[in-house]
Amino acid sequence: MSEQTPVSVVVVDDHAMFRRGVIAELGTAGVGAVDVLAEAADVDEAVAAVATYRPDVVLLDVHLPGGGGAEVMRRATAAGSAPGTRYLALSVSDAAEDVIGTIRGGARGYVTKTITGPELVAAIGRVAEGDAVFSPRLAGFVLDAFSGSIEVAAVDEDLDRLTEREREVMRLIARGYAYKEVAKELFISIKTVETHMSSVLRKLQLSSRHELTRWASDRRLL
Repeated sequence: MSEQTPVSVVVVDDHAMFRRGVIAELGTAGVGAVDVLAEAADVDEAVAAVATYRPDVVLLDVHLPGGGGAEVMRRATAAGSAPGTRYLALSVSDAAEDVIGTIRGGARGYVTKTITGPELVAAIGRVAEGDAVFSPRLAGFVLDAFSGSIEVAAVDEDLDRLTEREREVMRLIARGYAYKEVAKELFISIKTVETHMSSVLRKLQLSSRHELTRWASDRRLL
C-alpha cells in the first residue's frame, strides 16, 4: 500500500449502524491510508457499487440479503467489471463453514467484528497488496478444511435449513448469549430473537438451548 495513494474501499453490510461505525472508524484510523468510496446494504447494491467504483478492496459481510457475500463475489467476478478488486470478509461469525465458504468464494481474508480500527486498516492494506489475512483461529479452520479435518459438506447440509439471520442467532445463543445480548449484537428486537430461536429449534429438531449448544459444538460452529 502506497503512502501517497490510499486504498479505495467499498463497505458492504446490511446493518446501517454498523456500516456507519466502520466508515467512521476508517475515517479516523485510516486517514491517508483508506478512502471509502461507497457503501452497500445487500447483494444487488454491492455488485453495482463494485462495477461503478472498481475499488481496491471490498469490505464484505458474509450474511447479506440476496445471497450473501459469496454471491457478491460470484456475480462481480462473472461480470468482469472490476478484475483487480480484492475482498476482505468482516463478519460477526467466526464459524468454520462461514470462513471456509467465503474463502472458497474468492475472499483474500476474513476478520471478525471484534477487530480494532487500526487492525482493520492494516488488514485492508495487506489484502490490497495481495496478502491473505486471517486471525490465527480462522487460519486454523482453513488449514483444517483443506486437510480434510472438517467435513464442510455435512455442516452445510445442516445449515441449509436455516436462513442467514437464523444462523447468526443460533451461533450467539449456542455460545451462551442472552436474548437481550443477541438483540443488541444484531441490531434486532428481543421478540425477533425469540422468533428466530423458535424457528431454529424447530428446523433442527432440537428442544432446548442446551441441545443447541451441543449440536453446534459437535459441528465446530462455536
